[in-house]
Amino acid sequence: MDQPGVSFEDEYGLHIDGRFTPPSDGEYQPTRDPATGEPIASVAVGTVEDVDRAVSVAREAAAEWRDVPPDERGRLVHRVGELVDDNAEELAAIESADQGKPLSQARSDVAGARRYFEYYAGAADKLEGRSVPVGPDQVDFTVREPYGVSAQVTPWNFPGNLFARGVAPALVAGNAVVVKPAPQTALSTLRLAALCAEAGLPDGVVNVVTGFGDPTGEALVSHENVDTITFTGSVETGQHIMKRAAETITPVTLELGGKNPAIVFPDADLDAVADHITTGIFTNAGQVCSAVDRLLVHESIHDELLDRIVRIAEGYEIGPGWNDPDLGPLVSEEHLERVHEYIDVGREAGATLVTGGASLDRPGYFIEPTVFTDVTPEMRIAREEIFGPVLSVFRFTDEREAIALANGVEYGLAAGVFTSEITRAHRMSRDLEAGTVYVNAWFGETNQTPFGGYKRSGIGREKGLEALDSYLQTKNIAIGLEDEADSLPGA
Repeated sequence: MDQPGVSFEDEYGLHIDGRFTPPSDGEYQPTRDPATGEPIASVAVGTVEDVDRAVSVAREAAAEWRDVPPDERGRLVHRVGELVDDNAEELAAIESADQGKPLSQARSDVAGARRYFEYYAGAADKLEGRSVPVGPDQVDFTVREPYGVSAQVTPWNFPGNLFARGVAPALVAGNAVVVKPAPQTALSTLRLAALCAEAGLPDGVVNVVTGFGDPTGEALVSHENVDTITFTGSVETGQHIMKRAAETITPVTLELGGKNPAIVFPDADLDAVADHITTGIFTNAGQVCSAVDRLLVHESIHDELLDRIVRIAEGYEIGPGWNDPDLGPLVSEEHLERVHEYIDVGREAGATLVTGGASLDRPGYFIEPTVFTDVTPEMRIAREEIFGPVLSVFRFTDEREAIALANGVEYGLAAGVFTSEITRAHRMSRDLEAGTVYVNAWFGETNQTPFGGYKRSGIGREKGLEALDSYLQTKNIAIGLEDEADSLPGA
């Protein structure tokens, strides 16, 4: 089914060794438009044999790709970014139709994907080692080398953007990649893989095997010829991947869930705060791991700020992504049911539903922006990641209570502080247990800034130069210096 701005093939195969190919057993599954529930196209379901073939091809390609001069690797990766820019409208339309997000948000995601390729391309010839001073009898230095085959398991909320976030640094470091996208949203990943081939990347350097977690993802993360694994998704799946990776002693980078707090003090600009908070929780229908899940408001401004937020939420236009509304649908019927379960749990626990909470009476997986107040720390909606447009609001009396509330969950991905007092901003940033702290803003990071979690929110860092550490190993080389003069005849 075609959507405005893009047309789709009936079937999409796997992308292995620089070309599309059917799955080994001929099985395909539909991918659906979340705004209608209707199928868009059919996507291949990869088998264990398909994964093995992709990894084998990637291993052969990696052996040659690592020896390509760094400036040439950078040039080819930069060319991918140029092609992303050339095809930006098509990519945004694909993402909006397949994932459901508003078109303007999809355009922003595509621009971010382009920027990843451009940013990391510039690092290709700067991956330097160092000289280690160990004394006059030895020269010692380090070199940074690629792992080989990087397995990338990407989620459904930002499929194209997160493809670029992991693939670009892996390629620049000299690795080949095998990507397993989420089955709900594989189309933009497949299009990006084709652009990588069009850019001139050698066959086999970028491979995509679509399918389900079992058997496709399971076969990939447990493959003995995979050298490093990058995963973004749930804590439970991350734990499972760590267990499988332990069997082959394969290093992992994990960006997992969040239950992110925003703390608002009375001296903050409440109109600006309301804009930041609604953007932080309702962007992509709340399907963002760094979304504002918990709003902690000083008791003296609780009602005033809540009124502003509710007014914005109730004015949102809700509709299909291609109409570029304020809020699009959730990704699937299954996820819609999950979010509704949490709303019911919040009501039953005694939280006050201030606005929203209902599905729209139309086709597709739409739900109103939802705000709860009178939330207490022991409630499930206060502790578990909902991954939808559901905001929980708490009251606090002082900094100590705010920090205890903010840090009192198992996650530590992002947090925010809204205050005009600079010393308070520094104190709170220091004490918050989170990999990213926003001050007087939300979603303040860029491609250059490292991103990852504390506690159960993950291991390692994506983005920034720190991401390259996930794709490079350090080798130390020690060379003894023999005194040749002492060994010469007559010496």
